Amino acid sequence: MKYEVLTHKIIGCAMNVHSKLGPGFPEVVYQRSMAIEMEKQGLRFIREMTVEIFYENIKVGYGRVDFFVEDAVMLELKALANLEDPHLAQTMNY
Repeated sequence: MKYEVLTHKIIGCAMNVHSKLGPGFPEVVYQRSMAIEMEKQGLRFIREMTVEIFYENIKVGYGRVDFFVEDAVMLELKALANLEDPHLAQTMNY
């Protein structure tokens, strides 16, 4: 599956979740709902996947990504009113 098609499907799932639930729920509620939507679309994913963090090709720790979709896209969900620099940095570091 091409990245453009895959990301379009993922965004569609997120929009469905948002339109049905709206704002105000804990992040885990959106994660569970997103899993349901992606399953309905036939997308393969791993939830809460541990990823290695490297510095100059040396493993220095681990992180966790909410979803790893189709062995291609790392998806990090946020249930916030506003994204701030630490949230953006978290997603960029993956």
